[in-house]
Amino acid sequence: MILATAGEPRRPEESPLFAPFAELVRVAQAEPLLRQLYPWTGMWELHFSRCTEIRHTWDIPYIGTLGDGRYHVEGPSRTSPRIAETDNAQAAVTMVIDRLPTHCGRPSSVVQRNWPPTRAHETAGRGGRLTSWKQLHERL
Repeated sequence: MILATAGEPRRPEESPLFAPFAELVRVAQAEPLLRQLYPWTGMWELHFSRCTEIRHTWDIPYIGTLGDGRYHVEGPSRTSPRIAETDNAQAAVTMVIDRLPTHCGRPSSVVQRNWPPTRAHETAGRGGRLTSWKQLHERL
């Protein structure tokens, strides 16, 4: 069973955001620095984490798709102002790379889990889930 918001298609591939989001994932996956990070998605946004388990990090800007097929770069947190909007997935990815924290995206910057361990109520109900680039690409 697939749940959908009122007015949204029931299958993701029917959404007008599917094609631009799939393009965004392809472009981001081609970048060596971003491939070192763990992607997670939610609400047609592509986030990057330096941790392999939930609770993901919120220190890297993220990219969302807009209804007109464009992209927005925000973050690193939800309360941060919008950085920019662009027509081009590569430009959005470049904006994220330019704003990576020091040493981020290098193999030594990725941790196998977060510390301290999170409590169940801190992650319950949060959207998105960690995946791998391979799993994300296969879903598109």
